[in-house]
Amino acid sequence: MKAIMVMFDSLNRRFLPPYGCDWTVAPNFTRLARRAVTFDNSYVCSMPCMPARRELHTARPNFLHRSWGPLEPFDDSMPEMLKKAGVYTHMVTDHYHYWEDGGATYHNRYSTSELIRGQEGDLWRGQVADPVIPANAVGRQSRLDPYVRQDLINREAMPRECDRPQPQTFASGLDFIRRNHAEDNWFLQIETFDPHEPFYSDRRYKDLYDYDHDAWFFDWPAYRRVSETPDQVRHCRMEYAALVSQCDAYLGDVLDAMDRYDMWKDTMLIVWTDHGFMLGEHDCWAKIWMPFYQEIAHTPFFVWDPRTPACGVHRNALVQPALDIGPTLLGCFGLEPTPDMLGKDLTPVMAHDATIREAALFGLHGAQVNVTDGRYVYMRGPATPENGPLYNYTLMPTAMRGFIGGLTNADMAPPFAFTKGMPVNRVPARSWVPQQGAIRETLLWDVERDPAQSAPLQDSAVERRMIDLMIGLMRACDAPEEQFERLGLT
Repeated sequence: MKAIMVMFDSLNRRFLPPYGCDWTVAPNFTRLARRAVTFDNSYVCSMPCMPARRELHTARPNFLHRSWGPLEPFDDSMPEMLKKAGVYTHMVTDHYHYWEDGGATYHNRYSTSELIRGQEGDLWRGQVADPVIPANAVGRQSRLDPYVRQDLINREAMPRECDRPQPQTFASGLDFIRRNHAEDNWFLQIETFDPHEPFYSDRRYKDLYDYDHDAWFFDWPAYRRVSETPDQVRHCRMEYAALVSQCDAYLGDVLDAMDRYDMWKDTMLIVWTDHGFMLGEHDCWAKIWMPFYQEIAHTPFFVWDPRTPACGVHRNALVQPALDIGPTLLGCFGLEPTPDMLGKDLTPVMAHDATIREAALFGLHGAQVNVTDGRYVYMRGPATPENGPLYNYTLMPTAMRGFIGGLTNADMAPPFAFTKGMPVNRVPARSWVPQQGAIRETLLWDVERDPAQSAPLQDSAVERRMIDLMIGLMRACDAPEEQFERLGLT
């Protein structure tokens, strides 16, 4: 067997034709859906980027124990398990958070890896002089913060489409396929940062959509409420759609390679994303600072498995790709998940839409804890004004771009069930949660009847059932006791 995983970042399912979008140009996602299983009830677990990738490796939730960070010494890593069992594993990625402090332990778990530079604010191209902000810049790009500054400098090195990170990432992945398609027993991870902001795409993809590309320099919304005009909001949405079309084109190259080398008979293909993105819905841009509405939490997910040749079908069972891909890939190569892995093998879902979980837990460290059964989504906000107590439990005290604060007040906590007998640092943590706003509230939604989440539901019986599901799932992942206290669940 062989397996290819194509991973996008911030891909919104509502922009994809297989999920009902009728205005974006994405024929290869339609083509993929004809060859694969399309999962209609796919949800995130831990937000955002690196927490989801830790779950890809470990198949267990990250967000109840720590924030953004690397793999821990006690973690089971799916790619490393494959490597040790004789499966060749290769990752090619332009997701630049892998070479920051909070992601530095991931790429060495593979047999080989290739890192493509230049996405977003990647500290890549050196330049002392400040770049010039375009006169028509809007939103975040109207001010020269360090990440906008670096992005403008990086873009100067990418005048052609082929110079940019996503095309290079897929070219490297396709080169691996070309050179190794006749071999057996390998796993390839092609992972691109796109369509994550900034929504930087080639002109030919922008030309697919009816808008004035040059009216504004606005392809990077800030993490806040919408303050732009309706025309500017539409412009940014079209920039995102153009980048989705670019993602679609390079996905098509992978599908072409599967056809060319007759790989459908012996190669699993997984296509997924870590989370979605808000593009003006609920008057919000981006992610993490607002409740995890469906645009963020309800994700696109496709799998082709030649062992269970279901294709062109939709499955309704509740799945969590970040947790479930690991056990599924291990099973593909004849390996068993470890006892600490809580994700589920997707084979019975693909075969006959079997139920593999009653509910799914998701969230961000220190924010609302959310649970869904596929119909209802229950968001539990903090019960205390200070949103505490809250700790990071870690032996790797790094955050996204530096080290975790609070180490002078850290102590050692006893081992958790999954830390292989290792005690861990318990470090006081700061919360992502604002002092006010909906992300502090407790909310119940019926997303079957109200998919836009326009009116919270008031139903005490449903709320009680969702609370019980939440507590059961938190206990199953050995959540710290203070998480129950923080949420008023004691």
